[in-house]
Amino acid sequence: PNLTPGAMGFRVYHLKHHSHQGDYEYDADLANHWEARLVGNKWYRKAVWLMLFPFFQLTRPPRLKAITMRDRWFVVNLVCAALYDVAVVYFCGWAGLVYLAFSFFFSIGLHPVGARWIQEHYTYDFDQETFSYYGPINLVALNMGYHNEHHDLPSIPWNNLPKLRGLAPEFYDTLKYHSSWSRLLFQFVFDKRYSLFSRIERMKQRNDGSRPSAEIVDPANTALLSARN
Repeated sequence: PNLTPGAMGFRVYHLKHHSHQGDYEYDADLANHWEARLVGNKWYRKAVWLMLFPFFQLTRPPRLKAITMRDRWFVVNLVCAALYDVAVVYFCGWAGLVYLAFSFFFSIGLHPVGARWIQEHYTYDFDQETFSYYGPINLVALNMGYHNEHHDLPSIPWNNLPKLRGLAPEFYDTLKYHSSWSRLLFQFVFDKRYSLFSRIERMKQRNDGSRPSAEIVDPANTALLSARN
């Protein structure tokens, strides 16, 4: 159960993330351009961004094309979430609701498990677009770290993702991966090479056949922050 009706909205835009990964007009996993410019590569801004990550996610769906976030399933989700919130307050008091709210923020944002949002697609080495995490927290995080495997075959349930890696070592053992969410969290926050532009974004080809600019450069330190193709 969740305090907000996020399940059905996530279902819609996550499917588009898989089919249009890196497409700014369809992939809500990409930060808004204004969002990325606002955060930049300052450590304190990146820390605040991670802490408030759920709020920033809410600003992304309006820019997406051909995606209807509010349908009958969203209404059902909204009603169920409201009933659940009322039940929590009735049986546990307002303290129970506050506890769940803080649990939500600490599990998604500025927390080692929150580093999964960085692990999946953020990089300053653009030879690879998607990354997995292989470490002990997968045991309690439903194998969320197996992200390359998840993108290759999204219909495979979480408990079988390690089996997929074991069945195809020739594909996965040669890829770069992360072994510590905690280390990645500190690296993302304090390493100036990382910003919200530090991921691959696909650009549509122009009508005249020319290609748009292939790079975004951080004016603060002239470091290459994003590759586009």
